[in-house]
Amino acid sequence: MIVSDLNHVSRQAVLSPNLKKAIDFLRSPDLHLLPDGRVEIDGDRVFALVQRFETKWSAAPKFECHQKYIDIQFVLSGEEIIGWAPTERMEITAAYDAGKDISFGTVAKGQWTPVHLQAGQMAVLYPEDGHAPKMALRNPSAVMKIVVKVGI
Repeated sequence: MIVSDLNHVSRQAVLSPNLKKAIDFLRSPDLHLLPDGRVEIDGDRVFALVQRFETKWSAAPKFECHQKYIDIQFVLSGEEIIGWAPTERMEITAAYDAGKDISFGTVAKGQWTPVHLQAGQMAVLYPEDGHAPKMALRNPSAVMKIVVKVGI
């Protein structure tokens, strides 16, 4: 996992061609005008999911992980906590769905790390990174986030 500001990520991570496409997209002006849903960048190799939601507090967050895609979870406005843990710590509760590239699970209390993301910050999550997004820092708050899916 890499946690960074959009302004610094190019210096902190080796950008494959697909990761570069994703970061270039996130630098586009007027992202806040995009409607919720899928945005094509480069077919199934790189695409974005625009999301608006309210964060929620959870004592037992629902973790997920992927096998075919890297997630770049970029907070455009608001703030959220993303729980992080190595996938080895996940107890799988829903088997891997290849069509949706996702499996779900839980991680024992005290065995995951909260990652606080504010507007302009991102988490780059690889297949070995279990993550639980959309959690509230203190109180529920409105967030606009763009998740760019980058094919491996």
